[in-house]
Amino acid sequence: MAQIHHFEYGALTPTVSYILSVLGSLLGLTSAVRLRSAKTGGERFWWLTLAAVAIGATGIWSMHFVAMMGFDVDGTPIRYDIGLTVASAIIALASVGLGLAIALLGNTGSKVRILIGGVLAGLGVAAMHYTGMAAMELRGQIHYAGREVIASIAIAVVAATVALWLTLVVTKPIAIFVSALVMGIAVNGMHFTGMMAMSVVPESQFGSVEGATAAGLLVPVGAAVVFAIIGMGYALVSAPTEEDRAAAEYLKARIDHRHSQGATPAPAPAPFGGQPAGQQPQQQQPQGRAGRTTLGDGSWTYRDRGRQ
Repeated sequence: MAQIHHFEYGALTPTVSYILSVLGSLLGLTSAVRLRSAKTGGERFWWLTLAAVAIGATGIWSMHFVAMMGFDVDGTPIRYDIGLTVASAIIALASVGLGLAIALLGNTGSKVRILIGGVLAGLGVAAMHYTGMAAMELRGQIHYAGREVIASIAIAVVAATVALWLTLVVTKPIAIFVSALVMGIAVNGMHFTGMMAMSVVPESQFGSVEGATAAGLLVPVGAAVVFAIIGMGYALVSAPTEEDRAAAEYLKARIDHRHSQGATPAPAPAPFGGQPAGQQPQQQQPQGRAGRTTLGDGSWTYRDRGRQ
């Protein structure tokens, strides 16, 4: 058996992969909170897409990719088939999106929907992992130990089910953050359990190894991940929250109410800038409290609505 190294660069690759999984989970859970409060089908589809990209592509697939940067086998170069690598990313995105849609878009039987979505998403994540491993080309034959493979699939299903449950229950920022930390541990645990199942039998007559290097894929994958994180962060920050919508509706209702009570006809235009014909200058009516306008005092805020 060839000697396998999972941490060729020490703690760097597992640390970065864990950070990516936590960040993707954090963005995905936050998007799920927005999805639950969405009012239209278009908004729900938008937040579902962001959640799937955040968890599936950023939190899971890119974590696996970075972790594989630290993978090495003695006596052989390692290359990757680009087609299978892209296919693994699509599998992760589609399976997580399907699981989220099943869990979040229904109205009844939430426990059953979480279980079904978790099984499908977990199997998809496991399929993504082993598709990515199939993309690996080296001088030797790759074998897997059945016990570790089953354990990795079980971890993926349980982790996906728990993740879907969290998308339905967490709302507070601290709960979302802690949940993202736990999800990061689960994703990394599934990956390295699956990697422990792997063994390589070297073959000196295997021939040349063709494909892309991990370093060659790092630039396009890294750029895609960075732009995805920035885009998702901007979308979350710029989108109005439920309180923003309620405040806007409440302000509009106050303005409409005051206009309906205090509307007066506009005076006739004055000739040459003077007073209207047949009218005498009138003293300005007091406004009552200083600074009172259609919206009330200048110090009024949305949170003061209960005292009006």
